[in-house]
Amino acid sequence: MPSSIIRGKKTSTPKLTTVKTKAQQNLTVTPHELLKQHFGWDEFRDGQEDIISRLLKDRSAVAVFPTGGGKSLCYQLPALAFPGTTIIVSPLIALMKDQIDQLAAKGISAVRLDSSLSLDEYREAIDAIRSGKAKMLYIAPERFFNERFRSILESISISLFAIDEAHCISQWGHNFRPDYLKLAPLVKRLKIKRVLALTATATPQVIDDIRNAFDVREEDAICTSFYRSNLHLRSRILTPETHLETLIDNLKTKPAGPTLVYVSLQKTAMAIAGECVAAGLSARPYHAGLNSDVRNETQTWFMNDTSAIVVATIAFGMGIDKSDIRYVYHFNPPKSLENYAQEIGRAGRDGADAHCEMLLVPTDRTIVENFVYGDTPTSESIGRLMEQIANKPDEFFISHYDLSKACDIKALVLRTFLTYLELDGYIESTAPRYDSYSFKPNIPSTEILANFDGEKRDFAKNLLACATKRKTWFGLDIPSAMIKLDCTRQRIVAAVDYFAERGWLELKVTGLVHGYRRLKRIEDIQALTADYTKRTFQREASEIARIDQVFALASASSCQSCELSSHFGQELDAPCKTCSFCIGEGPFDVSRYDPALPNDVVEAAQELVQQYPSVLTNARVVARVLCGISSPSLTTAKLSGDPVFGKFMGRSFGRIIQEIESAEIFG
Repeated sequence: MPSSIIRGKKTSTPKLTTVKTKAQQNLTVTPHELLKQHFGWDEFRDGQEDIISRLLKDRSAVAVFPTGGGKSLCYQLPALAFPGTTIIVSPLIALMKDQIDQLAAKGISAVRLDSSLSLDEYREAIDAIRSGKAKMLYIAPERFFNERFRSILESISISLFAIDEAHCISQWGHNFRPDYLKLAPLVKRLKIKRVLALTATATPQVIDDIRNAFDVREEDAICTSFYRSNLHLRSRILTPETHLETLIDNLKTKPAGPTLVYVSLQKTAMAIAGECVAAGLSARPYHAGLNSDVRNETQTWFMNDTSAIVVATIAFGMGIDKSDIRYVYHFNPPKSLENYAQEIGRAGRDGADAHCEMLLVPTDRTIVENFVYGDTPTSESIGRLMEQIANKPDEFFISHYDLSKACDIKALVLRTFLTYLELDGYIESTAPRYDSYSFKPNIPSTEILANFDGEKRDFAKNLLACATKRKTWFGLDIPSAMIKLDCTRQRIVAAVDYFAERGWLELKVTGLVHGYRRLKRIEDIQALTADYTKRTFQREASEIARIDQVFALASASSCQSCELSSHFGQELDAPCKTCSFCIGEGPFDVSRYDPALPNDVVEAAQELVQQYPSVLTNARVVARVLCGISSPSLTTAKLSGDPVFGKFMGRSFGRIIQEIESAEIFG
């Protein structure tokens, strides 16, 4: 394979230019010297020099390197050469921490800004950037909601703006995040001339989206070879009866080695890990529902053990840099080929052979599809959201959590709609704030009041009286206190902060609300609702198509390595000779298994509607209950605890909707 590929085309690796651009004039040593001095390496890895050379020529670039392909060096090394600050946008707090620790071990100062920092840590990070002590600033994408933070960015010199997981910017990518849509307008507003977008998984269409967003020339999109010959791709189509025993047999009979088993549901992770332990295997579950201490302990155990098996949802793996993972099994189908490529890409980074196998049951397709359908809000829900925004004043604050419940739209989808409204020019985000404070007194209130006289003492006394006693903490609702005290929010917050700074009380903030400013009115709510509903169903169709692509790959009707590489815009010169097709095991029958619905579907739907008439107002919402798919309104109504919740999991979501509509339950 070639040393680098530009949009799938073979090129030779260009040498670093000797022409002194403005960036290079600041270099007192060469990039190779920086590589050796700070990172201890003699040579660049494939594609790294291509990217760095473009940045040093004051050009923006896109880096599409496989998982573990050395993307981070492409911004870390230039950050040492450029005079100003390098901003790195990443959605992964754990990855930020890990990279900052690694840089610190090399004597390179970097800081991060994310939701886990205390106020003092936040101030220290800002001071380090403003003083030039830290050359790199890692930022979570949601930070750009904050108007005050954006003003801080305007006050510093930004030499490079790096965007990790850049595929998240594409609405047609596999992991779209609405916060990423704001990055391109921000770059233009701040007049940042160098942008580096990085991803491990991007199709040609997604690469075009990234390039167009940041004005990157086609020849500056560098894609290194996707194919790794040491990853042996296999698939098997199984029955529900043989599914688990096949996995256990594989784990017991193959040579021991670090193993990842990916599943769709948290309860599946727990159950499979338990079965592995019962079979005498060293296994643990990992999913987002476990507390952070357990997750951290499991991750440390996996990193240090040579035969550990982790049964995990997709919550596990991002930022994991373990070179000797020997096996990756997909017990349930991945959501997309992009997810699949990212997950198998964690195996065999040491160059030794690794076994990557999908163990699929045809009925699993329906379950995965149903979760896609379940994420799609109804047109009525979208209309309620448009009405809510249309009726807000010119300056307003809203709780995404409360709005999600009120409109019955899942949080990520809600944020997508709010981002659409921003990009379409209806609203603009301002600084968020916290409307609820909690405090625990360290001294009696009489001792606090003894520090004040006159009006200030009266104000402090009345402020403390606004607090509501709980067990050991007091709650303070800021909007209510403003009304009772007839004063500004600023005065209340300043007083409480002053009490905390003096050590008189311990303070917590809750009740995050996001600020917005109206730019233009929504004149036609119905038309805007129809537009956003259309976008939503287009997105749904795209996600369903991704699942079809996964099953097409699993069918092994041709070389699976060739198919996967082709999906990412690269063609292999010859079959891999190691996948299921190449060794003569395929093709497999992956035909859709869609059995007839039970006779009691309509009866169950009717009983639900009679019991919860104010919540279950249309066929799609009822189908969510029957298929075991939650939503904000169903959670509030505690419908997930109803015996019928999930009764028809694995049955077709679309056919259940048709049955309910045919029965005319809603007239």
